[in-house]
Amino acid sequence: MGVRMACNLIRSGFVVQCYNRTKSKADVVVAAGGAFFETPMAAVADCDVVISCVTDGKDVEAVLLGELGAYRGAKPGVLFIDMSTISPRVSIEIGEKLQGMGFRFLEAPVTGGTIGAQNATLSILAGGNTSDFEAAQSVFQAMGKNITHCGSLGAGQGVKLCNQIMGAMNLLGVCEAMTLAKGLEIDPAILVQALAGGAATSWALQTLGPKICHSDWAPGFMVDTQQKDMRLVAEAAESAQVALPGAALVTQLWRSAQARGDGAEGIHALAKVLERLASKS
Repeated sequence: MGVRMACNLIRSGFVVQCYNRTKSKADVVVAAGGAFFETPMAAVADCDVVISCVTDGKDVEAVLLGELGAYRGAKPGVLFIDMSTISPRVSIEIGEKLQGMGFRFLEAPVTGGTIGAQNATLSILAGGNTSDFEAAQSVFQAMGKNITHCGSLGAGQGVKLCNQIMGAMNLLGVCEAMTLAKGLEIDPAILVQALAGGAATSWALQTLGPKICHSDWAPGFMVDTQQKDMRLVAEAAESAQVALPGAALVTQLWRSAQARGDGAEGIHALAKVLERLASKS
């Protein structure tokens, strides 16, 4: 995700200085015109905006606030934008720490997958001060199309978790429908064609449906990463004291995929779990 987003920033005319914990993963950015640095602290020198896009809250803390973290090399008043998907609580804590040091901070998790990142069509879910959101518009427009200010810090991450619930439940519906089709000796590919224009159509059906039909489990978004997000959903539900039975169910089904060694496959490997449940052998 981060590589594709950085390349889109370069194509839009921004000067990009980058850091990645695995240096080779930044080669594409360097080839596109970016400059690589050995530490986050060094990478942010003279930058007006610092963007992070990593896996989890602890990773954001390490990259931004660690011993060689970005805050140590940033100019006063720099706008930090974290585009990772992390806990709303942790995002607020990180933002407050940076603001206490004299910096500005926005959370801006994204949805749209690797295709959206490649095509600069991501949906960007921002949380933070309105003035900071407005200041970030040119940066966001280089990476996405549907750019929404969701509210104060924590709200952007909260909306992203709601997105993960909706996406998970929708994908479960697609996988269950395809499982039933097979049971009725109907080619599941017919569903992609026949239901594309009706009420059942969705991103999951149109994008992941064909991959399921061809047993193509290559990840656009891995089961393991989705499960990290579902853990955040469960934590948020506990904090808010709300019941999310559907989210709990699909989390357990993905756990079965992980137990079978499919954690590095795409989230649509959920279909394999249902096939095993339906197996008569």
